[in-house]
Amino acid sequence: MGLKKISGLARTVLEDLGCHDSAELSILLTDNNGIQGLNKIYLKKDKPTDVLSFPMWDFNSEPRTPNSELILGDVVISLETARTQSKENGVTMDEEIARVLIHGILHLLGFDHEKGSKEARRMRREEKRLLKIAKCKL
Repeated sequence: MGLKKISGLARTVLEDLGCHDSAELSILLTDNNGIQGLNKIYLKKDKPTDVLSFPMWDFNSEPRTPNSELILGDVVISLETARTQSKENGVTMDEEIARVLIHGILHLLGFDHEKGSKEARRMRREEKRLLKIAKCKL
């Protein structure tokens, strides 16, 4: 998946989630070494992962005015892990990148599967719904 396609997919997902055009999102594509370094520094986990999210906005505590810019944060994706997972899951590389990008964006918007099974189910449902929309764009 090229950068233009990834950017378009992110825009589609954000629009569907109600984020307006001035929402800002940074996406970093890296390898396992790059993501492992970030995972070790920021989450104290010395291992690679598929996606990391670094939110810049606390949706639970910060009020937002209608005209304010929304800086969502950063999503970091390991293309190396995505390639491995695409083979394991029997999906295309584009589908796997879409899945981890959606997962990362949902984390930026306050979804957190680690808060318990109810929240995990809610996040997974939203991920599946958005992935259906994304597949139309792939």
